[in-house]
Amino acid sequence: MSKKDYYKILGVDKSASQAEIKKAYRKLALKHHPDRNPDNKEAEEKFKAAAQAYEVLSDAQKRKQYDQFGDAGFEGMSGPGGPGSMNMDDIFSAFGDIFGDIFGGGPKRRTHASSGPQARRGHDLHKTITITLKEAFTGTKQEIKYYKFFNCDICKGKGAKKGSKASTCSKCQGSGQINSRQGFFMYSRTCDTCRGEGYIIPDPCKECSGQSRIKKYEKFTVNIPKGIFNSAELRITGKGDAGVYGGPPGDLFLQVTVLPDKKFKRVENDIEVQVILTYPQLVFGAQIEIENIDDSKVSLKAPKGCPVGEKLIIPGKGFQKLRSKGRGNLVVITQCHIPRKLSKEAKEHLKEYAKIIGDKPEDSGSGIFGFFKKFLG
Repeated sequence: MSKKDYYKILGVDKSASQAEIKKAYRKLALKHHPDRNPDNKEAEEKFKAAAQAYEVLSDAQKRKQYDQFGDAGFEGMSGPGGPGSMNMDDIFSAFGDIFGDIFGGGPKRRTHASSGPQARRGHDLHKTITITLKEAFTGTKQEIKYYKFFNCDICKGKGAKKGSKASTCSKCQGSGQINSRQGFFMYSRTCDTCRGEGYIIPDPCKECSGQSRIKKYEKFTVNIPKGIFNSAELRITGKGDAGVYGGPPGDLFLQVTVLPDKKFKRVENDIEVQVILTYPQLVFGAQIEIENIDDSKVSLKAPKGCPVGEKLIIPGKGFQKLRSKGRGNLVVITQCHIPRKLSKEAKEHLKEYAKIIGDKPEDSGSGIFGFFKKFLG
């Protein structure tokens, strides 16, 4: 039978959950902690007993062993878990995170001692590229050039020379931290031998100086899809920095800047363009042909009596819709050509026309009209 009743020490039932066991231990640790009970041997013994009980009951495998054999199942064990084996250093080392929660500090420790470099994902990279509105309409390819980290070809991303490997730091025993105690206060600092990594590389690769990767120039071609918007971001998987010590690479994010066009304007997935017609074409109507932004020819019919600023819609001739089928429209906005110079004959005909139609525009129920006084030329 058990000589020590760990459940009784913590004040919990045998059916207690892990959360209840931890809560009970925190309460006892707070009550009997040496910082709150200086020179109190009884409190120190209760503090040790609670820590020993928690060390066993907080571990599922040890708890099962204890429930079956009692503390006799830990006889002969050294270190935490053995009867009466836990000293103050053991407690602070094993449960420093809990004391840190209680007292606002305490040493940080690694969950496992590090015997070698831990693989880490490479950084994501960001780059801006510029394309024209026409290229956004048609889709395009662009060559991307930049510097990034690559896995070292010599050591294959291991950081050590061939035939050698990293080893656990002997100074911090792989924890990355050097712990010290003054009285009942625990202090920790980053190990200056391994710089907090928990390992050292005795014989590093000369090519990468033990860093497992080197910076080189990257160049590749990326496809930019039709219909891409200004400020859109393209994610190129695996084109970021190489991972550290064999970790996966990061990604490259390309932010696309689309330059404005002199003739064409994008409005969502539609593309707008102004077309200049003569006055007779607007009055009588006309069948005309215009060029879209991709230089393709598009036929357009301006109806009779077409006003200036009219939007004529040509379906399906706009931008390709991203992530869906279909395209926007080509929107043609009519403008009227006003000649700056007229021949004498043209002037006479125009004045004669003005007499025929009168000097007051037809009232359409909207807009502001001016009253005709005289021609200036």
